[in-house]
Amino acid sequence: MRQRHLLWLAALAIALLLPLVVGESPYLMKVLIIMIIFIIYTHAWNLLAYSGQASLGHAAFFGIGGYASALLAAKLGTSPFLTIFIGAIFAAIAGVFVGIICVRLREWFLAMVTFGFSIIIGTIFLNQFTSLFGGVDGMPAKRFFSATLEHRYLYEYYFMLLLAIATTLLIYFIMRSRLGVAFAAIRENEMEAKILGVNTTKYKLIAFLISTYLAGLAGALQTHSFAYITPEIYSVHNSFWPVIYAIAGGLATLEGPIIGTVAITLIWEGLKNLGLHFERFVIIGLLLVVMVIFKPRGLASVFDRWRR
Repeated sequence: MRQRHLLWLAALAIALLLPLVVGESPYLMKVLIIMIIFIIYTHAWNLLAYSGQASLGHAAFFGIGGYASALLAAKLGTSPFLTIFIGAIFAAIAGVFVGIICVRLREWFLAMVTFGFSIIIGTIFLNQFTSLFGGVDGMPAKRFFSATLEHRYLYEYYFMLLLAIATTLLIYFIMRSRLGVAFAAIRENEMEAKILGVNTTKYKLIAFLISTYLAGLAGALQTHSFAYITPEIYSVHNSFWPVIYAIAGGLATLEGPIIGTVAITLIWEGLKNLGLHFERFVIIGLLLVVMVIFKPRGLASVFDRWRR
């Protein structure tokens, strides 16, 4: 346990010092910021998987959080530091709505419903209410920090990092609580959990609520970081990235979303810098196939074996 704590402290120290090491290159800082946002997003998806549920349409909640936050900031003149949390509530409301309808479905049946919901929401935002959402052109969003502010990428990075740490701690305490025990029981055997007196419907809805709230928060963070949002946020790849990151890092583990997001992002950006734009899709796909076959527990299992 002590080694585990030391690893977490080492990871935190690296995260705190990394911007000072790489300098304030806009490209590198942007990569780090997006990496942190997707750590939060992957935590959101992974928590749902931890409760025995699957989603292939989490981009719906990612996008709802982003659009809601951007609209609130634009129409009410509210600071994005506040609207990101309110926008996430709208995503959670949509998540509970989907959860109530589909909570009794098994994992991959639920996954297909969420996938369809994501397509429907994306189509509505693309073709309907264009005066409100901007249609295919999207809409601008307030930045967290003025574009003219010196060291703004640095401030934005540490703000995102603070939220990522808070999210990780939240997931940690959930996993160690009675709530987490209920989630794990449902994941392992829902029928036995029911026999033992676990209200599976209630706990699965709670998992949906927390997961979609965090997904909406991540979407709002990306929106205000980019200072723009379009219906592209509902694209299929935004639904699949957290799945890829979680599986690569270690499904249903605390460290999996962090390890997977960092590792895959570094490979992805490294291949891009080598000029492999389309080839990187094939390489990432092959890596995932190899990992699923030879390391089904993800990269987190490598660290566990190293600690032992």
